[in-house]
Amino acid sequence: MTVGLNRSEKAVVIEEVAAKVASAKSIVLAQYRGLAVGHITGLRREARKSGVYLRVLKNSLARRAVADSPFAGLADQMVGPLIYGISDDPVAAAKVISEFAKTNDKLVVMGGSLPNSAFDAAGVKALATMPSREELLSRLLGTMQAPIAQFVRTLNEVPTKFVRGLAAVRDQKESAQPSSAPAAEAAPEEVAAA
Repeated sequence: MTVGLNRSEKAVVIEEVAAKVASAKSIVLAQYRGLAVGHITGLRREARKSGVYLRVLKNSLARRAVADSPFAGLADQMVGPLIYGISDDPVAAAKVISEFAKTNDKLVVMGGSLPNSAFDAAGVKALATMPSREELLSRLLGTMQAPIAQFVRTLNEVPTKFVRGLAAVRDQKESAQPSSAPAAEAAPEEVAAA
């Protein structure tokens, strides 16, 4: 919490948050009024796992940190006791805070922003339903690999069919050979009798 900081300490907080905002792809604001400390600790743990910077800030300091950044449009939404989720992934902060808000009704999503685009709570919830960057990359990789894998299976099928064809011819000759073998054995006996 930043209550009771002197001017130089506030400047340090503004610099720290401004540095996070400079590299951020998204910021999500949520009101935490009435939320127990244990629940906030759990939210912070989940945020850390997802790479989300989570911080409770005075709104005046947060406004200064986002001023002259692509997130300056959020300043109008900075009202009340807010927790700020800042992320390098466009959907990570929205996912973490929205998922936590589903199980804790005291955490209320207030809004959020992508660079140069602020939106309300409904926009944050819509953003939270989108797949993350890693999910999209894995889907793309799977899509790219599918034609290659099919091509390899097709190439592999040609020699496989050839080997199956040879095996069928061999089996056919083997099945035809025993029936001609007794006839060949019978012929020498007739020659010996004559």
